[in-house]
Formats: sequence, structure tokens, C-alpha cells
Amino acid sequence: MNISRSLVIGLVLGVASGLALAWLFTGVLSDRGSEQTTAAGTDNLSEPIYWVAPMDPNYRRDQPGKSPMGMDLVPVYADAQTAQDAGTVFINPDVINNLGVRTATAARLIWQTDIRTVGYVTYDQDRLLHIHPRVSGWVETLHVKASGDPVTDGQALYELYSPELVNAQEEFVLATKRDSGRLLAAARDRLKALQLSDEFIDRLQRTGAVTQSVTFRARQGGVVDNLAIREGFYVTPSTTMLSIGTLEEVWVEAEIFERQAASVQVGMPVTMTTDFLPGRVWTGVVNYIYPTLDAQTRTVRVRLRFANSDHLLKPNMFAQVTIHTTADEAVLTVPLESLIRTGTQDRVVLALGDGSFKSIPVEVGRIGEVDAEILSGIQAGDEIVSSAHFLLDSESSKNADFRRMDHGEMETSDPDHSGMNHD
Repeated sequence: MNISRSLVIGLVLGVASGLALAWLFTGVLSDRGSEQTTAAGTDNLSEPIYWVAPMDPNYRRDQPGKSPMGMDLVPVYADAQTAQDAGTVFINPDVINNLGVRTATAARLIWQTDIRTVGYVTYDQDRLLHIHPRVSGWVETLHVKASGDPVTDGQALYELYSPELVNAQEEFVLATKRDSGRLLAAARDRLKALQLSDEFIDRLQRTGAVTQSVTFRARQGGVVDNLAIREGFYVTPSTTMLSIGTLEEVWVEAEIFERQAASVQVGMPVTMTTDFLPGRVWTGVVNYIYPTLDAQTRTVRVRLRFANSDHLLKPNMFAQVTIHTTADEAVLTVPLESLIRTGTQDRVVLALGDGSFKSIPVEVGRIGEVDAEILSGIQAGDEIVSSAHFLLDSESSKNADFRRMDHGEMETSDPDHSGMNHD
């Protein structure tokens, strides 16, 4: 009995001693494990916290792999995630090459661009002559037969019979016979007002023979346009009988877009080509900018003037026009392809270096064919993304929105609860 009691007491003391040693040993291991865990946590700051698809930032994984599009996932680091500003995007250099990211430098340059448009050749309206009779009568003979016929200065156009012309001649002959200076001067002035030439009046004064049909002649050379009469027509002073246009110089009516109007000034050089003579280039100038804007096409009409001594340019010809615009001083420009235009804002993507990109708003001025003027938002020397910038802009804008919504919580949150999808 005493032996059994001694065995029980011994077993109890042994178990108690074992438990005490186990507790002490476990505490030491726990302390060492905590130190190791802390050290490991410090080392993990430079390790990726998750991997993201290059083309879809919402596709996240906790280990390397492939995106649904077959591209390698991009690592995102904790230090980069917490250090970045709102809207800044970090991309691995290898992925930058895969995305085809290209950059250009914003620079101050003399603004020079070519505005290409189309136009139609017209007569020089400053020298377009409309023929109206000064009296009513009948066209006895028509010396020009069709629109487009060439005429020379002083060439006969038509012969007109008019009772008023006959009466005016008779009054002049009567004044001549009476030898009344005042009456003669008044009669001569009346004939001149009816567009009778000095040669005709002198001959009438010399011969005294009244002419029933009076011949009217061209007052300038050119081509006939808008011939509206035939022999036998009865005409009045309100009748536009025909027009005479000159082809020594021609106008070209062209249209430019509303955004281009501020770049065009009177006197700027212009070049023109036509399908009529491929390879031939005409040079001219901007002659006039019309003050109104077409409400439907949102375009502004401009008038261009070209020399045409060989008369090769014909009215109503279709022409391709290039207006060469130049600014007086240097302006800040970026490639047009780098500009992201929306309905409410214009943006560019800045390349910050070391794989960092950020989308920022800019104020845009004039728009050319290859460049755009920047009024504010960036400075000369800034690197601008000109390719794959829509993807970077989308990621940058989304990142900035999330940062504004989180108010810094993302910086202190557990990486394991960062919203990534797990397999």
C-alpha cells in the first residue's frame, strides 16, 4: 500500500516537472519565432503583395501566372503601393516594352502647320462686269453667242434699237445746228449717260446722221458669263444681259474648320493643286476671311487669290488647297497623338521615370495636323506618352479615384485583404 502511494506521488511530481519545462521551452520558441516573424515581415516589404494583369487592373492574383489574355502578370510591391501619389501608375520595365509605350518631349517651337482643305475656282469678283442697258429696247444683233466666249476690250457685244436712243440723238443734232453751247453740252451729257462712246458722239456731231440701232461694246476683256439674252429680246434697265469676267487672276473659295480659324490670317501663303493638271502647283495668298460661320458645317469661308496669266484655271474647278500658317513666337507643343480628348477635359500622360506614369489635365490651344498647342498643365521638357496612353490614362484615373475614396486607408490595410481575387 505504501509502495503504491509512493508511485503515485512520484508520477505526479514527474508530470508537473515536465509541464514546467515544456512551458519554459515553448516561451523561448515563441519569442524566437516572433523575432523571426518580425524579420520576415521586414523582408517582405520588398516582395510583391499581389500580381495584376497588364490589360485589366481588376484581375489580381496572389502568385505569378498568366492573365486571361495570355500575358504575364505584373507584380505590385507594397512600398510602391504606399509611396505613390494619387493617380500615379507603376509598371514593370519589361511590361512597358510589351505594351509598346513610346514617349515624346514637350517643347517650345515656332507654331507652323499646314491646313489642308478643298475649294472651288471662281472669277475675280472685283473685276466681274455685269452688262445692263440704260434704256428699254430690242436686241437687233447679238455678236456673242454663248457663255464662255472670249471677248476683247472694245469688242462689239450687241446692237440695240430703242426709241429713247433715237430721241436723244435727234436732240443732240438739233443742239448742234443751233450752235447753243449750253444746250449742246446738255445733249452730249445725256448721250454719255446712256453709255454712248465719245467716238460715236463725235461722229454724230460731224455727220448729223441719226442711227436707229446702236452698237454697244465691251469695256474690258475676258470671257462671257451668264449670257441671258438672244436676238429679238426686249430688255429694260433691270435686265442683266450678260457678264464679263477676267481670268488674269482668279479667286478660290475654301472652307476651314472653326478650330483652325484663329490660325489663318490675310496674306498667308497658299499652295494649290488640281486634278485638271496633276503635278502643277499654283502659289497664292489668303485674300479675305469671311466674318460669318456656317451654322450647319461649323466652318469659316476663306477667299484665296491666284495669278492665272495662262488662263488654265477655270471657274468652278475643284482644287486641293494647303494654307501654310506660322506663329510669331514659340509656343509649347506636344504630338497630337499624345492628346486624350473627352467631352469635358483634355489630358496627357506624363512619364515620371522608373516606370511611373500619371495622367494630368491640360488646356489645349490650337490644333494642327501633327501637333497640338498646350496653354497650361505641363512645361517644356516634360516626357509625354504618345503610345498606349489610353490604357495608362484609364488606370491612372481609376487609381486617383480610389485614393480619394479611401482617404489613406489603403496605406494601412492588410495586404491579404486588399480586394484581390484568389484562385
